[in-house]
Amino acid sequence: MAGQVKSMIDRIIEQRSKGNPVLVATTTTKLILKGIDPASYSASSADDPVIVARLRELAVELNVTL
Repeated sequence: MAGQVKSMIDRIIEQRSKGNPVLVATTTTKLILKGIDPASYSASSADDPVIVARLRELAVELNVTL
């Protein structure tokens, strides 16, 4: 299913920031530091199982439900 990675990234950012633009930026930066650049993924991007697993681990670390 294409776009799963983008959807997961969006949910992590949405739940962490709750609409606060500063928290959107810091969460995006945290993802980049963890090796996942949100700008690199779109709804048509192929889903890499390694990235999906890393996002699930990151979600647990950030106390976010996917």
